[in-house]
Amino acid sequence: MTIDAKTVEEYISKVPDNRKEPVSKLRNTVKENLPEGFEEGITYKMIGFYVPHNIYPDGYHCDPKQPLPFINIASQKNFVALYHSGIYADKNLLDWFVKEYPKHVKTKLDMGKSCIRFKKMESIPYELIAELCQKMTVKDWVELYEKNVKR
Repeated sequence: MTIDAKTVEEYISKVPDNRKEPVSKLRNTVKENLPEGFEEGITYKMIGFYVPHNIYPDGYHCDPKQPLPFINIASQKNFVALYHSGIYADKNLLDWFVKEYPKHVKTKLDMGKSCIRFKKMESIPYELIAELCQKMTVKDWVELYEKNVKR
């Protein structure tokens, strides 16, 4: 499910009604807990939080015209997704998240490499997501990206 929007507010307005509140709350949780320096906008047809070009001029290696992505939120066909690039690039952060998840949610973690899928809107662990967002600064992310991801 792709939502074509130019602003975050427009994106949220196009999300199905039963997901508007959870997507908005997830967005606000990320926005309020990310360290200073990340910016918000629409990237890759999702709500994105990224390192802007004025901080990291090289941009994303796959498309240097794009800023360096960090977190994206999307309403997909069967779930809401939180994409967290730090989890993909940092095994310690991944291990921490996997260990903490069952303390917040009774259902099994549904996760890909960087994608955390939430099929039940009432089971989104906002407090855990807030804590996850606080664990990596822009500087940390750029250093990790250059070390582990950028080729």
